[in-house]
Amino acid sequence: MAHVFVAGALVGYGVARARRRARAGGDDAGDVDDAPRATKTDDDAPKKRPIVVYMDGCFDTMHYGHANALRQARACGDKLLVGVVNDAEIRRCKGPPVCDERERVEAVEACKWVDGVITDVPYEVTDAFTDELFAKHEVDYVIHGDDPCLLPDGSDAYAYPKRIGRYKEIKRTEGVSTTDIVGRLLRMGARAAGEEVKEEEAKEATFCTTSARIAQFGTNAGVPTDAKVVYVHGAFDVFNRGHIDLLRQAKTRGDFVLVGVHADAEVRARRGAEHPVLNEKERALSVLACRYADEVVIGAPAMITNDLLTTFNVKVVIAEDDEPYAVGGVDVNALAAERGLYERVPRRHDCSVLGVAKRIMENRAEFEARNARKTKSESAYYAEKKHVAES
Repeated sequence: MAHVFVAGALVGYGVARARRRARAGGDDAGDVDDAPRATKTDDDAPKKRPIVVYMDGCFDTMHYGHANALRQARACGDKLLVGVVNDAEIRRCKGPPVCDERERVEAVEACKWVDGVITDVPYEVTDAFTDELFAKHEVDYVIHGDDPCLLPDGSDAYAYPKRIGRYKEIKRTEGVSTTDIVGRLLRMGARAAGEEVKEEEAKEATFCTTSARIAQFGTNAGVPTDAKVVYVHGAFDVFNRGHIDLLRQAKTRGDFVLVGVHADAEVRARRGAEHPVLNEKERALSVLACRYADEVVIGAPAMITNDLLTTFNVKVVIAEDDEPYAVGGVDVNALAAERGLYERVPRRHDCSVLGVAKRIMENRAEFEARNARKTKSESAYYAEKKHVAES
């Protein structure tokens, strides 16, 4: 514990000492030394090194379950480093990824709880690689979810850091996974091809959004009174590189990015009965996890209104340049354009859910086989799982 010495007490001690020496006839008799003494404060204490934690994964079709894992991991330390498994390793161990390594790295970098990314990491967490994390990257703890992670020989992938006391476990986010999302997209693709999908296969997601979860992802700060608020709205379904780039561009136009996530009924009316893949709360959480978004309007109206612009003091409305969108024959951004608040930005990456679904359908047999295996292991996890407190 740091000790703080009060200057007044030191001066008092100096006066008493001088008086004693004066009575004893010392050299400094009659000379009272009441010059200020040096004091110690907490600033003089040794600086504490931040606790560095590490978590890795494939982070394919990066979703709010991944983001919640990273949020929990970050809460286990002061700095979070995230390892992203390369494409070749994923193909070798799991099959083709939906998103390539560049896209997956960009998605992780955009997560607001991530402090740094380590690329090209192996799928298998070996003792040698773990030692490299400790020595080269100064990692203190390795983090993983409460679902089992086994090496090809059946052994625990995290046995080493567990054995030496440098492992921490977090709670898996239930109701969503890459397997689940790929399954939803496979069903969408099958229906689009005219196939009949069995009702039990088209079940709704089991994720239940709570107010606590929204609070964990959100911010306690409201819109600053003097901020230049930029508003961007859309479906943001199956959050991906295109969405990240749109929000990044919005961030350069002002101080505060407010994102309107359209209601499920609105997305369905515009794009068809198979949309959206994720419900509005799931989509909102993915947006909230992005470092370029400051706040989200869940279930936002498609049409820009005077009430919306006034309530949030919006100064700029952003839309991509190749996305005309009308309701009842009226451009949804017409009012913003009329007031000189409307600005188009280039679409540099495809962010459509159909584009993601197309990738999956191109490798349909492999994804269906993998999903069948993963669904069994996930069912076993839910059957045997125990309670783990969430960070």
